[in-house]
Amino acid sequence: MTNPYAAGAAGRCPNCGEGHLFEGFLKVAPTCEACGFDLKAADSGDGPAVFVILIGGFLVAFGAVFTQIAFNPPVWLQLIVWLPLTVIVCGGLLRPFKGLMIAAQFANKAREAGRDDV
Repeated sequence: MTNPYAAGAAGRCPNCGEGHLFEGFLKVAPTCEACGFDLKAADSGDGPAVFVILIGGFLVAFGAVFTQIAFNPPVWLQLIVWLPLTVIVCGGLLRPFKGLMIAAQFANKAREAGRDDV
């Protein structure tokens, strides 16, 4: 049995762990190419972006404030260092977090509420 969280973080199908979860950088594939699992219903919403902003923002803000206090570099140097690093950190975390959120939906059998649920 595949661990859906590990598979999701790696960008693999949470059902089988073999097929690709993403069709592009962040676009979820309609179905798993290996097991045929329907991935169209998977919707991570804004959850991954919120986590990435909080985690990446903390890391970069802490680094920028620490650097400013410890070394007092000019503002232009801070911008040259920390702005690209912000993009790299957030861009690097976004795909694994989106995969984790989709895997969490799969593992918990989450679905949209229907008439029967009200």
